[in-house]
Amino acid sequence: MKLLIDLGNTRLKCALWNGKTLQTLGSATHAGPMDNVDFAALWNESGTVSAILVASVAGAAIEQRLAHDLRRRFGLEPVFVASSAGACGVRNAYPQPDRLGVDRFLSLIAVHAGGAGAAVLASCGTALALDAIAADGAHLGGLISASPALMIDALTGNTARLGRPQDARIVELADNTADAIESGTWLGAAALIERFVERAATLIGSRPALVLSGGGAQRLSGLITSKHRVDEEIVLRGLAVYADSVT
Repeated sequence: MKLLIDLGNTRLKCALWNGKTLQTLGSATHAGPMDNVDFAALWNESGTVSAILVASVAGAAIEQRLAHDLRRRFGLEPVFVASSAGACGVRNAYPQPDRLGVDRFLSLIAVHAGGAGAAVLASCGTALALDAIAADGAHLGGLISASPALMIDALTGNTARLGRPQDARIVELADNTADAIESGTWLGAAALIERFVERAATLIGSRPALVLSGGGAQRLSGLITSKHRVDEEIVLRGLAVYADSVT
């Protein structure tokens, strides 16, 4: 049994992988004081594991805290996975492969291993990251933008007369500031995704599958007209495929 950990900017998710089934263990938010985070509660009942693999886009301090907790609990050194030029049939488009976020790299691996063919991945967390992959596993590149949540923070934190929206709606034409901010940020993200899909389709020569992930995926799903699916565990799925290839 392998313990797989997806350590994002604000949330940790983990699962057990036995080579066939991904058993999710839960998640914990780690934004704010790290002393308040009880990672161990997620895997206290997980039993013995043979390997621990971590996909992290978080800072060094939280990584060190996590590694310490894992060593104490399992007596194993966790492996922090890094993006490479190629793995599991995926070829990284970045000239400096390790500069591609490992969450994006593993998501590409998950989609390619799942046999989706050409695809666009849209991950909406702290950032909105877009990637395109051809059916043969060639990563075609991507885009990074601020997520709707980050855009709202930027608008309300740097504009004196704009307060943070409370109970705001997403509408096509807003008649109040709260709805205008909420709608502009979320519809802007949806429009960028739709545009990226169209450009990818032109490059690939066929319409790619669209996969949404991240904390904002469900909300974006209701705003996107293109056929798509939501995969909230895509990084863990990619980590499982990667784990089997190296351990």
